Amino acid sequence: MSKNKLSNISLAVALAGFLFGFDTVVISGANLPIKELWNTSPWFHGTFIMSMALWGTVLGAALGGFPTNAWGRKKTLIFIGILYAVSALGSALAPEPYSFSFFRFIGGIGVGVSSVAAPTYLSEISPANMRGRLVVRYQFMIVFGIMIAFFSNYLLKGVGGSIDWRLMLGVEAIPAVAYTIMVFFTPESPRWLLVHNGDEKGARDSLLRLGRKNIDQSIKAILDSMGSSKSEKVWKKRYAFPIILAFTVAFFNQLSGINFILYYAPEILERAGLASKESLMSAVSIGIINIIFTFLGMYLIDRVGRKKLLLWGSFGYIISLSMVAWAFFSGAGSGILLGFILLFMASHGVGQGAVIWVFIAEIFPNQVRAFGQSIGATTHWVFAALITLLTPVFLDEQEGIFGSNPWPIFAFFAIFMIIQLLFVILVMPETKGKSLEELEKELVSPKT
Repeated sequence: MSKNKLSNISLAVALAGFLFGFDTVVISGANLPIKELWNTSPWFHGTFIMSMALWGTVLGAALGGFPTNAWGRKKTLIFIGILYAVSALGSALAPEPYSFSFFRFIGGIGVGVSSVAAPTYLSEISPANMRGRLVVRYQFMIVFGIMIAFFSNYLLKGVGGSIDWRLMLGVEAIPAVAYTIMVFFTPESPRWLLVHNGDEKGARDSLLRLGRKNIDQSIKAILDSMGSSKSEKVWKKRYAFPIILAFTVAFFNQLSGINFILYYAPEILERAGLASKESLMSAVSIGIINIIFTFLGMYLIDRVGRKKLLLWGSFGYIISLSMVAWAFFSGAGSGILLGFILLFMASHGVGQGAVIWVFIAEIFPNQVRAFGQSIGATTHWVFAALITLLTPVFLDEQEGIFGSNPWPIFAFFAIFMIIQLLFVILVMPETKGKSLEELEKELVSPKT
């Protein structure tokens, strides 16, 4: 296989992750200006302004397996780019909170479908010894998009006066259009062409474009993995263990508090005593640490394995979240608190951030991979939406349950990371270096 061809194609598809990350976090810079402009209640702000995109993401993740299987991976990825562009422009031009929420919802659908289609595609074009680092490119692009969103918000602060937040949201249309054009020129997944479309000629052409050397052998391996059926329903007893694994890993990803910190980073840092502009700059440092340690995770994932990375990340989560809770509780300085938040981001980058999309994409067989990915992605986004929805109720300084001191929130997340540590030690299998077909034999019960 030509590594250059495979690398370029995987990079183009992984750009869906850049838009995912940018779209998810860009709202953090618009959070406070929108709250002041439309003077909404904490419940309305949490339900519509901040979490509407996440409810769109839940819908996109839940239904993403259908277009990914029916239309193909490539067409679905093109559709995602169009959704991002429409959402960016619509949100930036919205005259009131209801239309704003609608366009954020549209972008959320793009994020949800992306979290199904992109990892599925990347896992299907990757050889076993490269699958981890090629699929984790998607996560790397997510955190790169997060960093650029923070940095973009910082640069645009003060540029347009009262329309700063509109510029922050609208600029996403530029990379969305660029991504859509790039994906148009990528090949379709050869596994989808054979397993779901029965198109052997198309699969051969796709393998050729991917740089595969022995095409006949590759075709035979894919056909052998199909067995006698082209597709199956994922909700069968034989798939119970992969479903449990996908649900649990995605559940703990959000119960670490990652989206809570990413969405509300500027506001959290202002609570610690930083000025508005300083809090946005400090949020940029969060993005930088995230991308550095995700890059480290990308380097290590095919070397030390998924399980060990998640083990390291769990210890880092427990320490950092406990210390952030202590810093807020004791009134420690903003520098100390920022340091422990950066430790949290480092732990996430090398742990859950690097592992989640790789692990979920490789534990399901060819026939049900897109729907299995949909289960994991839906779990991830349901809990992300719930956390984002409830945060203003707990965090609002006047009406929130915890008022100006959010230490119990961080203590809550720390407790769940202790439970994650036990899951990793006692239940999680290692998938490093094994082909998708080998993993199917290990994780899926035989047909009866």
